[in-house]
Amino acid sequence: MDLRRLHYFVVLAEEESFTKAADRLHITQPALSQQLRVLERELGARLIERGPGRCTLTAVGTVAVAEARELLAQADSAQARIDAAVREQSGRLRLAYTRSARGGMVDAIVSRFREQNPRVELISETAWTAPNVEGLLSGRFDVAFVRPPLYEDRLCCRTIGSEELLLAVPSGHRLARRGRITREEVVDEPAVMWPRENGPGMFDRTVGQVWPNDGFNLVRHEPDDEQLLRAVAEGSVVAAVPAGRARALRLPGVRLRRFTAPVPTVDIGLAYHPRRVSPATQRLISVLDELVPPGASAD
Repeated sequence: MDLRRLHYFVVLAEEESFTKAADRLHITQPALSQQLRVLERELGARLIERGPGRCTLTAVGTVAVAEARELLAQADSAQARIDAAVREQSGRLRLAYTRSARGGMVDAIVSRFREQNPRVELISETAWTAPNVEGLLSGRFDVAFVRPPLYEDRLCCRTIGSEELLLAVPSGHRLARRGRITREEVVDEPAVMWPRENGPGMFDRTVGQVWPNDGFNLVRHEPDDEQLLRAVAEGSVVAAVPAGRARALRLPGVRLRRFTAPVPTVDIGLAYHPRRVSPATQRLISVLDELVPPGASAD
């Protein structure tokens, strides 16, 4: 049964006038009369009695208008539920990457999310961990990839993987010919590092693992890993750099060396504000649960 004809019929019953009903429906009176005749043929009964100046419902019409109202209400409710489901499957996700970690599990999570949620608009930016944390706290981002540990207990952070820290040394350095390097061999070596305020947790973890008993001789700051390695290539400093980033850059004049056990590592995590979990954020967390179940290792 055509819901549009039922709607026309209900309006006609309420107005008790073809002229008023047609005006309310923004159609012509002949078109309204035609739609009523079609409905009456479908139902096999007269629904409206025409009289001078007004029209009235027949006995069948009285029953039919009550049923029509119920059907139309059910249709409206069903449409509202469908619209809500569509909105939940769409929406927007504001995501921040961290500069030192792309590829691997990071890209796998985002790729799976895009595949499963093609209607979600994904807006991404890239920054250091500290600005990403501030963006989560201010509501600018919904989720952010970060370098734990985070010194911020208002956020949830799920570790999704770890990677080895390598020592970048100039190609002419005495350690360039070594296979594995001990911590004692880097004590007091002039080092370059990015500013601690970019990511305090990762900075402290790096220094604590590579230079565990002091001996961290910081002589230079550079803004990112690429600039760290360029500084190393100049021949006067060393740098501890995540393996993925260091191997991706592969700058001339730089040699990458591994440490002896225990091998130093840094983590990559996904952080979000537990009080601001949108439907899109929850679906990203579900992707994370699928690829990296809670408690599982993603190394």
